[in-house]
Amino acid sequence: MPCAYLLDTNIISDLVRHPQGIVAGKIAEVGEEAVCTSIVVSSELRFGAQKSGSQKLKNQVEIILSAMEILPLDAPVDHHYADIRFFLEQTGNPIGPNDMLIAAQTRTLKLTLVTANVNEFQRVPNLKVVNWKVD
Repeated sequence: MPCAYLLDTNIISDLVRHPQGIVAGKIAEVGEEAVCTSIVVSSELRFGAQKSGSQKLKNQVEIILSAMEILPLDAPVDHHYADIRFFLEQTGNPIGPNDMLIAAQTRTLKLTLVTANVNEFQRVPNLKVVNWKVD
């Protein structure tokens, strides 16, 4: 089964902190091959680990990321990004630039975004969003 769920930064961060927690349980339910993440998310996670100065955290992030597919940004993500950004600016409800890229990539590939930041991502039209940190 190809990737169906793109994991956002806060979901993978939870997995790093709680390797046997609720997110791990959800991954077990859907199957490891059904989850992936974005190069944008992996960049944020690696930056955060490096900034922390903790080698243990850096190692844990690498272990988690090495176990899943990291999707590159390819066209037509740029078209979806432009549509999303234009819509959000017109409605006066912008989201962060990295979040727009993550949303555009998720929507382009017709995946479901797994995030704890549901309120922000629900502003994006035609984006499927779920939160695995709640029961």
